[in-house]
Amino acid sequence: LSGLDPAQPYFQGTPTEVRLDKSDADFVDIIHTDSAPTIPNLGFGISPAIGHIDFYPNGGKQMPGCGKNPVSQIVDLDGIWEGTRDFVACNHLRSYKYYSDSIIYPDGFLGYPCASYELFQSGNCFPCPEEGCPNMGHYADKFKDKIKNNMLKLYLNTGEARDFPLWRYKVTVTLSGKSKVKGYVNVALYGSNGNTKQFQITKGTLKPDNTYTAYIDAEVNVGEVTKVKFLWNNNWINPTFPKLGAATITVEAGQSR
Repeated sequence: LSGLDPAQPYFQGTPTEVRLDKSDADFVDIIHTDSAPTIPNLGFGISPAIGHIDFYPNGGKQMPGCGKNPVSQIVDLDGIWEGTRDFVACNHLRSYKYYSDSIIYPDGFLGYPCASYELFQSGNCFPCPEEGCPNMGHYADKFKDKIKNNMLKLYLNTGEARDFPLWRYKVTVTLSGKSKVKGYVNVALYGSNGNTKQFQITKGTLKPDNTYTAYIDAEVNVGEVTKVKFLWNNNWINPTFPKLGAATITVEAGQSR
């Protein structure tokens, strides 16, 4: 049984006979997309973990792309009717859009087991454990026999619009050069399955021999990394023309570790 943002009003905090619960099927997976408290935030979805595995994309409360202005949202790619519904309940309705995208991307929507969304964002729950990460949506039941804990909370990020899946990488850059400068460092990944856009790894003071780490959510599963593009820039014109390079760049894929 897959629960697509099961309802919060009149259901949260009720006995298991009344609401969806993991006792309802051999395997119950839940996608929480609108679990902010009903009052004052008007969340339509239930927030506690109630399945065998519970996915909290983007933290489970506010979905990217749902904060757009009403006009652009109502006149959406999916037409006026769909746009109007999205305006009223955008976060709530994201659950079925993620689910339908998950059918097309069997390797997408990896949920990382973690105690909280904040810990996930800071990289504490990266990479996937040895048994792997379950896929949110249609293929979640592939993980059915790997569940060790009584309750599994899983976190991931998604895109703002279709196509929604993102793939998480840890990128570590060690700089080389002679003097420190102020600026930023960008990295793009190239691989056997495609390339990513540029992601900012760090900004501020850039010091040679220092190592900088960022967790990026790429819009493509690059497969085997074949090339990494490194770009740095300083924030203002510097008459001494400082030079910086990358001594090493390490890329770790969350899925395959």
